[in-house]
Amino acid sequence: MLILTPSLNTGDASAHLASLISADIPVNRFHSAVRHLQRRFDAYAARCTTPFIAPGLIVTPEIRAQSELYLPIAEIKRAYNCLYSTALGYPPILSSTPFHTALSWADLFVKLPHNLQVSPNPSLLLRQLLADHELLTDFLCFSFLPRRFYGGLNRYPEQQTYIREWLAGRKYTTISCLDAACGTGEQTYGLALFFLDQGVSAEEIHVAGWTVEPLEIWAATYLRFPHDQTYEIKLRNAISVLFQYGYQRRISFCCHDILAPPPLPHQNMCFDLILCNGLLGGPIIHDAAEINRVVANLAQLLSPGGILLAADSFHDGWKRRCPQKALRASFEAHGLICTAGEEGLRGSKPDEQAAPG
Repeated sequence: MLILTPSLNTGDASAHLASLISADIPVNRFHSAVRHLQRRFDAYAARCTTPFIAPGLIVTPEIRAQSELYLPIAEIKRAYNCLYSTALGYPPILSSTPFHTALSWADLFVKLPHNLQVSPNPSLLLRQLLADHELLTDFLCFSFLPRRFYGGLNRYPEQQTYIREWLAGRKYTTISCLDAACGTGEQTYGLALFFLDQGVSAEEIHVAGWTVEPLEIWAATYLRFPHDQTYEIKLRNAISVLFQYGYQRRISFCCHDILAPPPLPHQNMCFDLILCNGLLGGPIIHDAAEINRVVANLAQLLSPGGILLAADSFHDGWKRRCPQKALRASFEAHGLICTAGEEGLRGSKPDEQAAPG
């Protein structure tokens, strides 16, 4: 289990990225897909009326239907899913890619970053990605580190109020924290910034970030977003104070699926504070059995007297499938004293010292 500490070393970042993205893709594997998509695009260009798919296009229902008729997203998705599986050195989570929810090729194309809008011809874009490793890297980062995943440093201010109240009543030597769905690390860094603002020294905390996506761990560790340089600079500037005072040494990231038992280095470790935001009850984990498994794992990792916070501000449609009362029942079934707020739930693990003898 690789556990990484934040670093701004470009050499380390490049070496790690090289282990995730193949530099030698067998291009002949894509010959058939390239030819097929080219035929599709030739038919689209010959028979469709303007406006054609282009950067900045407003995709109307008519344009979407036209795109689907001649450039079916399912066929394009199949070719690009093969690219993801071939280019990455691990099994990709294809449900995270923009193809998974795209209504049409036109809808997907207009959302591509400017440098990836090589051509509205999906065959030409595929050929360019196979020939240009830097462009491929940008495409993969765009696909698995999309802007909609950016969490922000303080997305859930109500949680910070909970933590501040909890912190005021504690005696501690070290506070161990887990961001159990850390994504690209913004919330993990935000938690460290919170402790800094509260006057808690770096030596008094440890903040771990876990996510199942290896590219997210890479981005979080090295603060790199090749497809979005503006955001990269903004995030680095926002957390530079952590590096100034040595807090980055007390932050770690590792790749772990919280549906599975804790990774080996953490099997006997407990956390005083666990955050699990934007995950439970959303499109990734919403099955009742899976939610119970995650809550059971996190409750097991929680120290007596510790708190588990779970919030979600961007999966409103999914909340009908997994209402808060169902999630609360799972918390309580695993021994947590649960309270609800506007942002989500707070589960407290009873303090063993306070239990009756």
